Formats: sequence, C-alpha cells, structure tokens
Amino acid sequence: MAGYRYALSILQAEFALTQVLDRPVTGRIFFEQVIRENLDIGRPGQVQLIFGRRVNRRTPGRFRTRVITEGVTPSLHVDYKRSRIKQYHKEDQALRTETTINDTRDFGVGRLLRNLPELRRIGFTANRRMLEIEQISHDCALGEDVFQDLQRPRHVDGQRAPALRFADPNVQALLNALVMFVFIARGFTNQDLRQAYAVLLGLRPGEIDPGRMSYELRRLRLHGLIERVPKTHRYRLTNLGLQTALFYTRVYSRILRPGLALVSPQAPAESPASLQRSFRTAEQAVNTWCDQVKIAA
Repeated sequence: MAGYRYALSILQAEFALTQVLDRPVTGRIFFEQVIRENLDIGRPGQVQLIFGRRVNRRTPGRFRTRVITEGVTPSLHVDYKRSRIKQYHKEDQALRTETTINDTRDFGVGRLLRNLPELRRIGFTANRRMLEIEQISHDCALGEDVFQDLQRPRHVDGQRAPALRFADPNVQALLNALVMFVFIARGFTNQDLRQAYAVLLGLRPGEIDPGRMSYELRRLRLHGLIERVPKTHRYRLTNLGLQTALFYTRVYSRILRPGLALVSPQAPAESPASLQRSFRTAEQAVNTWCDQVKIAA
C-alpha cells in the first residue's frame, strides 16, 4: 500500500556464554561458592562495572542480587533498568552466563535490526565483565578433591592405604595424637605414637600392639600425612599432614560436635545458645506455614 513501509526491530535479545566444566560435582561446588561470595554483585557500584553504564540516584530500576532456586539448582540474577543478567549451572555440565536485553534503549541503542552487532557487543561484554568481577576466596574444587581423597582408600605403588574417614573415632584419635607439640617438634616412633593414641581411645598402651600401630603408620604415610626420617625408625609430619590433622580435629571438636549437641532434640529447651534458638524459630515458621497450607487446601 502506498505510504507504508516496514522494518525489522528487536524487542528482546539474549546473549549467552557457556563454559563447560570437567565434572558435574565440580561445577555445582564452584557455582555455590560463587553465589556465597558474590551476593553484593547486584549493588549499583558493581552493576555499572558489569554493564559499563553510570548508575546514579536517577537511574530507574531496582539494584539487587537475587538467588532463585528451582529444584536443587540455584541461579544468580542481577538487574539493570529493564534488562538483566542471569548465571546458573546448566544441565549439571556448564556455567552459563546470560545477558537479556529487554529494551535496547537501556543502552542508548535503537531497536532496528541493524543495531544487532552493537547489542551483541554489549551483551557479551557484560557476560565477560561479570565473570571478571566475581571472586572466590579459595579453589573449592581442589578442596573437595583433597577431602574426598582422604575419605577413600588410596593406592600407591601397588600398596593400598585404607581411608581416613572424617568422623571415624579412630581417625580422630590418631590425628589428635599427631598434633601433640612434642611430635611436631622432634618426630615420633611407633611406640611414642602408640602410647598417645591409646590414651585418646580410652585404652591402656598395652592394649594396642605394635602391629596395629604399624598399620596406622603405613596408612598415614601412604596418604602423605607423615614421612619416615631417613636411616631411622622415626617419623615426622609433612606440611599436608600437619594442616590436615589440625583442620580435621579442630572442625570436629569445635564446630561439628558442639553444634550438633545444640541442635539435637535431646538438648535442654532452656539452652541459651543462639544457634538452637535460630533452628527452633525456623522449625516453628515451617510448621506454621504447613498448617496454613493445609487450612487453605
């Protein structure tokens, strides 16, 4: 018809960067740590770095970080005006970062199709900037590997070393004995460690024979926690052994054991512990919600 013409325009554009990870469990552990340590990424100062746009009091929109869990998969959401960026663990195989532009004018760009290359640049740049800004305090995948190596048997040069399971009382007693100052300073023999180990298990030294102690020493050595002093019958802790033993024993005695005592159903109701009060408040809130749902149904 005379006087009319048409042009293709862009109502919404999505630009995604997908980084495939080596193992599903690695990806999940990594992304959960990313969320935990970057909850401030939706603040104005961070958003302007991600999108390369100045943010001030007159900038429309809500600047916040949202964590949304669907099933067991969390996702991280950051908003800028009417556009947003989303990050999630895709199909248990990859970290996916998506920028969705719902209004091209958020970035001073027109809607005509010829502006797609510029929008593409904006979207992929935002994805990469978000990844550059995000930080984690430690290599969580490495930590998981180290922990799981200790929880499983290990094979070294055809020799099998049984696992050092975290909650095993024998393992806790063994590692508590290792971190005695006298052993750290000058090393120890089979007999030295046997005496301390027996006391920590509530036994007399004579109730643990040298053969059993040799078994434990071999287990520690093959896991890399101790090493034999050359040309002697003495052993000494390795750096890995000292750090692992301290971490195992301190977490168990100072966090896990007292924490479980506080949240146990057998704990006294009048306990002043804030942890117990918090759990009870959460439990009451869940019970109230369940009652309301049943009434509504």
